[in-house]
Amino acid sequence: MVDLIDGRALARHLSDRTAEDVARLRAKGVAPALAVVLVGNDPASQVYVRRKVAECAKVGIRSCEAALPRETSEADLVALIEALNADPSIHGILVQLPLPPTIDATRVLDRIAPEKDVDGFHPVNVGRLSTGTGGLVPCTPLGIMKLLDSIVGDLRGRDVVVIGKSNIVGKPVAMLLLEREATVTVTHIETQNLPDIARRADIIVVAAGSPHLVRGFWVKEGAVVIDVGINRVTDPDGRARIVGDVATHEMGHARAVTPVPGGVGPMTIACLLSNTVAAAERTTRG
Repeated sequence: MVDLIDGRALARHLSDRTAEDVARLRAKGVAPALAVVLVGNDPASQVYVRRKVAECAKVGIRSCEAALPRETSEADLVALIEALNADPSIHGILVQLPLPPTIDATRVLDRIAPEKDVDGFHPVNVGRLSTGTGGLVPCTPLGIMKLLDSIVGDLRGRDVVVIGKSNIVGKPVAMLLLEREATVTVTHIETQNLPDIARRADIIVVAAGSPHLVRGFWVKEGAVVIDVGINRVTDPDGRARIVGDVATHEMGHARAVTPVPGGVGPMTIACLLSNTVAAAERTTRG
């Protein structure tokens, strides 16, 4: 049977270290704080925000939740972000996506100060990532790298196939892997001969948003598979459940696979917390 990578356990370990960092900063008079902005009443977004706020409390990060009505204008949302940018007591700003269709998410995210952009989406942080010159790293790709470190360790020369080209996961994780001297191929669901390309990989990172896209015959013996997918499906009996992009039940020949849920997701939140502390720590350096 394939080994499942316990993202929850790794996330707890990272959060324990983050709590120690928070205590150290508080001793210096710096209280790390994260502002979470939610526009509208999307049920899934509300769940995500509650989870993030709860995890902040566990490690000692002060969270400030701004819940705005769906009718909020883009100008009013930007004005709030500018106020949070100017507030020295706020170290991280997170705008929960998706935003209502009347608001341009790209324009809004670009107004977050790069040093407070704990999601790592600002063009300045994207540029720093692409050039290997620091900056805040997107939380899910950062979590993926920590998961790989726990299983693989040295990535030099490893053949990695990334399935998915999004700005949130696919592109940034490819850049992080290149920094670690892996050999990276970025693909997507329109890539020709995708199963053949995946089958040569030592590591597969799947973030395509397609339930059970990656089948057992796509994966070679001993490969490590990181499943980023979160897909809601309905069984023939009408029951709803969450599945990933990987047919995990067909992965008995793989070395290790991340489960869904319980794999990448917990690490994403843990990395959000560590990014917030990193942003706060930079304020102590001037």
